[in-house]
Amino acid sequence: MSRSAFALKFKETGGTPPMEYLTHWRVALAGDRLENSRDTISAIAPSPGYESEAAFSTAFKRLMGCSPREYSRRKSPLSPSQSEANGASDLP
Repeated sequence: MSRSAFALKFKETGGTPPMEYLTHWRVALAGDRLENSRDTISAIAPSPGYESEAAFSTAFKRLMGCSPREYSRRKSPLSPSQSEANGASDLP
């Protein structure tokens, strides 16, 4: 199958072109890593295949609406009042 035939079939089946799907997937993986690790942006950028931190940051901001740094700062541990509201407690 040719690349163009594959791209057409992929878009018909999945609703987005393959490269757009790949970009979203790569940014989602990086976003998960930003949320769940203490890795730096410079360490995360190459893992989904970006050759530079700048290219990664540009793609991330375009898709997520904020920079990777802003995204990673949004994750904050629950405060005690939020923990209690979510049913968590230090009491047995």
